[in-house]
Amino acid sequence: MNESIKNDKVDAFIERLDQWQDAFKVLRNIINQTELTEDYKWMHPCYTLDNKNVVIIQDFKHYCALLFEKGAIMKDPYHTLIQQTKNVQAARQLRFESLDEIEQRKDEIAWYVEEAIRVEKSGEKVPMKTTEEFDMPEELKNKLEASSELKEAFNNLTPGRQRQYMYYIGQAKRASTRENRVEKYINHILEGKGMNDK
Repeated sequence: MNESIKNDKVDAFIERLDQWQDAFKVLRNIINQTELTEDYKWMHPCYTLDNKNVVIIQDFKHYCALLFEKGAIMKDPYHTLIQQTKNVQAARQLRFESLDEIEQRKDEIAWYVEEAIRVEKSGEKVPMKTTEEFDMPEELKNKLEASSELKEAFNNLTPGRQRQYMYYIGQAKRASTRENRVEKYINHILEGKGMNDK
């Protein structure tokens, strides 16, 4: 590894890991053989090209992963890229359950990192769904239909804020929870705020 491209924050992060420490070191070494720049964002090692995020190393309880920011438009000859949930549009993961698995898949991993670089250099964009293409939870739809003021306020929100509400409300399994989530954010919507706005 070229020591000059190592990031001190990534060093510190890896040293603090209880699980996946050796796995992160191997993944880091594979990525650092490329032209990507090592950075530390969102509390994880992040690798960029011309300041654009290309791949992030992630740790979870049962696996670690490489998250490719534009994975949806990458070629996937090994059929191993995973869409975490149906609502994730652009990113895709390569998941690993052990250090041995990473060691066995080194060539595949290197191929995917190079493919991610190729996609970033191409300038190709991931086609994103419009707000209208997302499923509107019935509970939110009913509330909007019952109040023209609320409907107008919701329609005046940015598409991103609308999607955020639809996703959050729709994620609840029980109808009562979805109803409660709608009620909780009515005032926010009326004030033109997103879920996280104060």
